[in-house]
Amino acid sequence: MDDAGLTPVLGVRHARPDELSACADLYVRVLSDTFTWIPKDRHRAEDFLRAARDEDIFVAVEAGRILGLAALYRPQAFLHSLYVAERGRGIGKALLDHVVAAAGGRLSLKCQTANLGAQAFYVREGFRCTEAGEDGGVAWLRFVIG
Repeated sequence: MDDAGLTPVLGVRHARPDELSACADLYVRVLSDTFTWIPKDRHRAEDFLRAARDEDIFVAVEAGRILGLAALYRPQAFLHSLYVAERGRGIGKALLDHVVAAAGGRLSLKCQTANLGAQAFYVREGFRCTEAGEDGGVAWLRFVIG
């Protein structure tokens, strides 16, 4: 809460260049905590930072803290990443809504088949599964909206 006793407001905006290392740290932390079926050494900040050079990175910020991030690869209207440090607060939905709007209402993404929580989230948000595949031994589903 702030000094007036009000709940801080969550905002979503482009990440600033000086925030990208904090985004990479959040990316690795959430991957390590969530993607337990993948060895932890495969979650690397360098991978996020390399991809971020070609993506629009959006952050959810509250009281100066980055609580989530989303990475949009605009040429394909593809959501490459959506990671939230504090679940159950609407942060993921706020980021997703922002990215869908930034992409003009059409968006696709891949979700690992083992990530049942994320699949349920995307379906709840109006996405539909259109394809299944595998990359490097990891099975995925493609979801689209719009």
